[in-house]
Amino acid sequence: MKRFLLRLARKLLAGIVMIWVVATFTFFLVRLMPGDPAAAQVESLIQQGYSEEQAKAVAGNMYGFIPTDPVPIQYKDYISRLAHFDLGQSTFYATGEPVSHLVMAALPWTIFLVSMGILVTFAIGVIGGVIAAMKRDSVIGGTITLLGSVLHGIPQFMIALVLVFIFYVRTHVVATLGPYDVEQVSPGASLGYIGNLAEHAVLPIAALAISGFGFWALAMKSSVVTTLGDDFILASELRGIKPSIRFRYIARNAFLPLFTVLAISLGFAFGGVIFIELIFVYPGIGKMLNDSVGQHDFPLMEACFLIITAAVIVSNILADLLYAVIDPRIRTEK
Repeated sequence: MKRFLLRLARKLLAGIVMIWVVATFTFFLVRLMPGDPAAAQVESLIQQGYSEEQAKAVAGNMYGFIPTDPVPIQYKDYISRLAHFDLGQSTFYATGEPVSHLVMAALPWTIFLVSMGILVTFAIGVIGGVIAAMKRDSVIGGTITLLGSVLHGIPQFMIALVLVFIFYVRTHVVATLGPYDVEQVSPGASLGYIGNLAEHAVLPIAALAISGFGFWALAMKSSVVTTLGDDFILASELRGIKPSIRFRYIARNAFLPLFTVLAISLGFAFGGVIFIELIFVYPGIGKMLNDSVGQHDFPLMEACFLIITAAVIVSNILADLLYAVIDPRIRTEK
């Protein structure tokens, strides 16, 4: 247990350092933007009738630092506010609204799409990969391999656009885009609202599942084929162990190399889901990041970058720690 806690502490410390590096990068990125948007905000507020002191205070609340202070002081104030989870205020997306409130409102939508999409595509891809490996000399195995290769080469947004064209534009199976139909239901703990959420989630989750199927199917097939050549599988065949038991051995050992990739993909999906959220009009972190870039809302942009970075770091830490839990060989080595 002591060794595990030390390992966890090292990983958390490394994660905090990485978040600090990204926060530092985003701070200087704002400073290097043409025209210095923070200073421009002060000038805009002064033109609106604010005094210079009031304009500096308002801009300081929005950006986390006072634009006219020396850069080292600005940086100190910015990092100090981040340490207290103060992400500033939105400058254009929702003027004056705390960025933390906006991020917390958008985060559940992204978590829902990412988790459901990854889990569905992983389950389907792993099953397809196992079948393709076990039946690799048959028509079924060849078909799954070909399908996986084709889907793996199609961009995610193209699949999403095709689904929207078929089910929204042409057939009208889906009446509206977005997380739910605002004209039919209101948010709340009701069966109608939950059912409407599930109905509108089918297409974006399907887009994530279809786009990811190729990677997981091909990766699982390769892992299973490698496992089939291991000595313990050959020994189990010679000993006459039932095929169902051998299949469990094969699936469990072939799954291990993919576990780390699964955990890491959850983190990277926070940034990659931006196209899905834009196309299906989901109010998540990806869509918010896109809107903040278009509206030059730098405090909100910085917060979105930090959230995506934190998601990747946390997923890497979880993958590293949990891999040792599910694979006894790693625990022995450690």
